[in-house]
Amino acid sequence: MKTRLRTATLLLVGLLPAFAMASHWSYEGKDSPEHWSEIDAGNQLCKQGMNQSPIDIDTTLKAHLNPLQATYIDSPVAILNNGHTVQVSFAENAKDSVMIDDVPFQLEQFHFHAPSENTLHGKHYAMEMHMVHKNAEGDIAVVAVMFETGAANAELTKLWGAMPTKAEESTALKQKIDVVKLLPDDLTHYRFSGSLTTPPCSEGVRWLVMKHPVTLSAQQLKQFTDVMHHDNNRPIQPLHGRVVVE
Repeated sequence: MKTRLRTATLLLVGLLPAFAMASHWSYEGKDSPEHWSEIDAGNQLCKQGMNQSPIDIDTTLKAHLNPLQATYIDSPVAILNNGHTVQVSFAENAKDSVMIDDVPFQLEQFHFHAPSENTLHGKHYAMEMHMVHKNAEGDIAVVAVMFETGAANAELTKLWGAMPTKAEESTALKQKIDVVKLLPDDLTHYRFSGSLTTPPCSEGVRWLVMKHPVTLSAQQLKQFTDVMHHDNNRPIQPLHGRVVVE
């Protein structure tokens, strides 16, 4: 049953990035990305930051990164429409995590952008999923998965069946979601240092972008974009000398 966002839901969501709580910013008009730094004094990195996301992944440095070490066991518990994206959250005791630099990062939530925020060799994908992880020190790592139109994704079918159509509504997820089935079989990836892609655009975020896309159907893409009513991707940001490794 859909309910208005309450304190209990906020606790359930776990890590709500600043973009979920920020006000008066948008992807369109006078509050669009080029104006985010003007909306709030805390958003100055959106304009002045030198390690901003998203980026175009084009030239890379071969570093022979190992494929992602992911352990995604527990199903998410809630799906939230916060007006900027659709966000899927986990219980605090969930065992879903990845190992990065021999440090465990717990999966707190994942959400979607259409079209994709990051691009590969200048190409936007139909949709991009951001899996937001946090370690014991509070550092953030985002695992990004690209979606291209093709075969329907069964796990998205379950999620979209519970997706709230109005902003600030949250729904409990009653069906088990297999997070692994939202990932490509091949977990090789690109890696770079970046930021949150929404206000306050905080930097120091580890980004791991999967090299291989998964698919969603044209109808599944339309379901999401119909709920969002507009594109929800931040424009590509300058590299400022950053190196993308693979």
